[in-house]
Amino acid sequence: MTATSLPRSRQARLSARFRPLFEEIAAGAAERDRTQALPHAQIAALAAAGFGAVRVPEADGGAGATLPELFGLLTELAAADPSIAQALRGHFAFVEDRLVAAPGPERDAWLARFVAGDLVGNAWTEVGDGALGEVGTKVSPDGSGGFVVNGTKYYSTGSIFADWIDTYAERTDTGARVIAAVPARQPGVRLEDDWDGFGQRTTGTGTTVFHDAAVDEAHLIDFDTRFKYQAAFYQAVLLAVLAGTARAAERDFAAELAARKRTFSQGAAALAREDPQLLQVIGEVSAAAFAGAATVARVAEALQGAYESALRLHAGEVDEEEDAAANDAAELASAQGQVALTPLALAAVTHAFDALAASATSTGKDLDRHWRNARTAGNHNPWVFKARLVGDLAVNGRTWPTIWAVGSAPGTVAGESGASEPGAPVAGASEAGPRLDTAAQAVAGLPA
Repeated sequence: MTATSLPRSRQARLSARFRPLFEEIAAGAAERDRTQALPHAQIAALAAAGFGAVRVPEADGGAGATLPELFGLLTELAAADPSIAQALRGHFAFVEDRLVAAPGPERDAWLARFVAGDLVGNAWTEVGDGALGEVGTKVSPDGSGGFVVNGTKYYSTGSIFADWIDTYAERTDTGARVIAAVPARQPGVRLEDDWDGFGQRTTGTGTTVFHDAAVDEAHLIDFDTRFKYQAAFYQAVLLAVLAGTARAAERDFAAELAARKRTFSQGAAALAREDPQLLQVIGEVSAAAFAGAATVARVAEALQGAYESALRLHAGEVDEEEDAAANDAAELASAQGQVALTPLALAAVTHAFDALAASATSTGKDLDRHWRNARTAGNHNPWVFKARLVGDLAVNGRTWPTIWAVGSAPGTVAGESGASEPGAPVAGASEAGPRLDTAAQAVAGLPA
């Protein structure tokens, strides 16, 4: 069998399947960024093409992608438009949670919804003076057998495009912390596109207001059953965003250099595209993009290990200690990847401007969006905290939080924001603290 006749991997087949859509998305990314036009049509096209169901098993109608395959696709999508990749983060986290849920009719119903094209957004974060451990959004019985949700969430990434909203809340009847899967298109839900960040402008990361929003009891999911590698998963999507952004910078700056007609008297070649110094700059950006994709792939392998461990735990093939080790490995890989990739991607995108001249700063070219996008994604869950914890583990063997949380610490001045950066892991944000093992210790400031 010749190399050209070898069967393509599922990753290659999936990439070929979605690449035409990715190319269409890339063609309009700069204009959407300039005008802050939300990509409703582009995300709808991805859903219609089955992108939201790539992780669903083939037997259930999906593509059966592994986590390394999913994150390979997300990196490609992020190279086309990092805002769209991030906007789908809450969806893929909810899909992951349903994949490791106990088998039964409810799990089957969710998988069918994903295959039908339903998307899930995210509404976790609350801002203000909320203390660690508090959640202001409540789920209450409506007196007729159903439930209603009331509260306000911020940084609701992806919800404005979604059919369902993954909402972190507290039940008033039992006090339990739950994930309420709230139908998005109903009078009791108001979605606003009021995210004012200078990058990732079109993620739909706005405010969600619930006012007696209806939710079925069957769609109230005990938070303590949430998939254990969620924090690592959420961070891995941001890593894909960073890796894709570096790849997009390589593509766009290389194209600009290739088309450049003028050069400088002190240049090393008659044509800019032949100048060895400028070619070196693009080569270094390309290498950073390669390293970024490799980092994402390595983290995704660790996540796949945690996913497979969850299935084996359900089957009684591993014990709790072995499963905890798999989840710890995923969390460590995610943190190490963040510490390595965040400064690398930012430096690469900044360095890319060295290959061009002052015209590269033209707002018409919108090349600055790559830096703005990388800087914004890199500010989520500050990596400096993760670096300290990785070092503490290496030197002292100390365990670290399995639930990340944010909120006003005891004794802080009233009026300080309890918000975390948009895009923090769904299990919490970036404040280090004692190991938190139960939903009762979790916090309302859990952005996505």
